[in-house]
Amino acid sequence: MKVNTRVYRSPARAAAAQMTRSRIVAAARELFVRDGYPATTIAEVARRAEVAPDTVYAVFGGKLALLKSVMDTVVGGDEQDVALLDRPGPQAMRSEPTQRRQVAMLAAGLAEQLERISPLDAVLRGAATVDAGAAELRADLQLRQRREAMLTCVSWIAARGPLRAGLTEADAGAMVWTLASPEVYAMYTDVWGWSRDRYQAWLLETLLALLLPSVESISA
Repeated sequence: MKVNTRVYRSPARAAAAQMTRSRIVAAARELFVRDGYPATTIAEVARRAEVAPDTVYAVFGGKLALLKSVMDTVVGGDEQDVALLDRPGPQAMRSEPTQRRQVAMLAAGLAEQLERISPLDAVLRGAATVDAGAAELRADLQLRQRREAMLTCVSWIAARGPLRAGLTEADAGAMVWTLASPEVYAMYTDVWGWSRDRYQAWLLETLLALLLPSVESISA
């Protein structure tokens, strides 16, 4: 006799599970920023999210995994399981035929993202000094993922026309990676009191000057 192995999934149960996960991530994000990574406990996160500590462990497995989920949400802007560069904003920039408009879209997207990331990157930097797993997480986010993303964005710009004379895509990617780093953003906004809009305007002006041929050289 054949056994029916069909798995039944309840949309209502799945929605409830996602809401629980979202509450835990939001609670952890708030506590990490307020108290720092070392001082934040799973018990406090559970209390803030109004769930049992065992639920947090069951969903995330531990505090480091919870921090990773918070960072993923902050980087992407939501909890959708979609790669950053596959999202509508980056794909619109990729499809834009004009280089200067591409750079403007890149600067706007980076400024928006950095506003979300900067407070949590400070948390992650602090965590990295006391937790080897957190150090590995930050290295992966900054040295691999963000680096690869900046190089890819530069390649999209280079596909629409020449970069500034003598500038390689690798060097252009290094410039974007540095200027649009959480550290530089924090220096301008936290130390010097710039708004996100002012930083975005500076980033756009700087990237246009560094990455693209001057308007005069184009028309010559």
